[in-house]
Amino acid sequence: MEAEALKFFVACAMSAGFAIGVAAFGCGIAQGMGLKGAVEGIARNPEASGKVTVTLLIGLAMIESLCIYALVVALILLYAAPMTKTVTALVTGGGH
Repeated sequence: MEAEALKFFVACAMSAGFAIGVAAFGCGIAQGMGLKGAVEGIARNPEASGKVTVTLLIGLAMIESLCIYALVVALILLYAAPMTKTVTALVTGGGH
């Protein structure tokens, strides 16, 4: 039982790390593409820079929220996992 709990916790920790890595990579690429498009739009039409900037900031906030959602899911995997008490007892040495 204790070995299974530890394996489950290790799997949760690895999947949480992988999820954050993928989310950060995807958000970074998307934000870079959005910024590239905004700069190109402002370069073509400098008079529209105000509207483009506002739209860019709203879009970047929406993209960043996706990464924050992935962080929340990763934290849930780490801290709200079943058998957390068993794993904590194993790590601190209280499981013997």
